[in-house]
Amino acid sequence: MDVLTWTIEQRMRLTERAELLRKELAEIDAELGRLEAAEVVFGQWAEATDGGRRPSGIVDSERVAAGPGTGGMRLVPDRVEGMGLEALTSEYRRIMEIVAGADGPVMAKDVAMALGRELTPGKVEPVRGQLRKLADRGWLKRTDQGAICRADRPVLAVT
Repeated sequence: MDVLTWTIEQRMRLTERAELLRKELAEIDAELGRLEAAEVVFGQWAEATDGGRRPSGIVDSERVAAGPGTGGMRLVPDRVEGMGLEALTSEYRRIMEIVAGADGPVMAKDVAMALGRELTPGKVEPVRGQLRKLADRGWLKRTDQGAICRADRPVLAVT
């Protein structure tokens, strides 16, 4: 093979690869644009509703059935002395049972696995948010390393 033929073949291969990379980059740019738009919309909603604490006015609250998560009720209320798990929805009660049954602090992926979810970021992150919400409202306690344990149990080493 002469140098000219080799050079032409290399250029053609690189041209094809560059086109594939341009297409992939365009897809990534489009996804970034969608995510940026979602961030803006969510930010506007959070400002308008004080982070979800006030009604947005989008839903007529008289037609929404009363129950946790509807009509302005929190899915996870602030825990007060004597409050039992019946104040939580069934999914949050299940999470509390998983944490209570653990020997020590648990990570979000451990809880997601116990719930039967895939260990992909899209399945673990919502669980992490639920654990954070339970911790922020006094139902669970976070360790310095980010693990979670029951609020009435001393913090142990991360497992």
